[in-house]
Amino acid sequence: MHKRILGGKLEVSAVGLGCMSLSGAYGPALSEKEAVELLRAACDRGVTFFDTAELYGPFVSEEYLGAGLSGIRDKVVIATKFGFRINPDGTQREGFDSRPAHIREVVEASLRRLRTDYIDLLYQHRLDPDVPVEDVAGTVGDLIREGKVRAFGMSEADARSIRRAHAVQPVTALQSEYSLWTRDVETEILPTLKELGIGFVPFSPLGRGFLTGSVKPDTLPEGDWRAKMARFGGESGAKNYTLVQALAALAAKTGYTSGQLAIAWVLHQGRDFVPIPGTRQLARLEKNVGAADIVLTPRDLAAIDAAFPQAEVAGGRYW
Repeated sequence: MHKRILGGKLEVSAVGLGCMSLSGAYGPALSEKEAVELLRAACDRGVTFFDTAELYGPFVSEEYLGAGLSGIRDKVVIATKFGFRINPDGTQREGFDSRPAHIREVVEASLRRLRTDYIDLLYQHRLDPDVPVEDVAGTVGDLIREGKVRAFGMSEADARSIRRAHAVQPVTALQSEYSLWTRDVETEILPTLKELGIGFVPFSPLGRGFLTGSVKPDTLPEGDWRAKMARFGGESGAKNYTLVQALAALAAKTGYTSGQLAIAWVLHQGRDFVPIPGTRQLARLEKNVGAADIVLTPRDLAAIDAAFPQAEVAGGRYW
């Protein structure tokens, strides 16, 4: 697996593993045994970057990573997140919570679940309108100096907030949704990251599975939260699926899958872009990892953009 550097600080595999789906969201959660086997398989295939959050489960994904990466902690980079209100019993309350005292509580709990004494990359999961981002950055900076955290990250933050936080504690990476059908960050966010030397971790580089062609419009079960998203159903879903079919036709000429082309396209957008596709299946994991070896020419990239024009994507990101 090729390696990349986030924020000039963290060396990680070019393709990481997003671990939200291990604990549910896109269907039933894996058992701990199944999750551990998948995590070990990822390591065997060169993946060193694992992304989770206390919210996933809640808590379950972190527990799975703690079990799956036990004994090889020094060979991997673990990222987790804080920022939501979650009861100790795992029931989520509405709203955000990035108060300094709460950040410390979350970190201590995450360390226990992850079975480690440090977190490589700690993200603020979402901005908290009630807590100045400078206070958040300062708290994470203190945790870095105490040795409990190695690097500070932000998720889905706007350019102004990134600058404010970075002035207090250097931001190593921003995590935001980015793929062929979600390119909102290109206008203002990505130039800001480049200027400040901040790495980029695109989540959902496969459009929550839609770009692989394996998810057809209006076919998701009620328990799958993607079923509520406009892009996956109705007229929007049908229109978007024609774009996926065009991408699949292009992929067929190359010998790769449409999903592999989608990940390779993301990787070619920047040398410090590290996508974190999630999966619960070994076969898909292997395909995702294989995308790191794909070399695309400028002509290839233009062909992909032509097959999947952003202007023709229908429906909002979530609702």
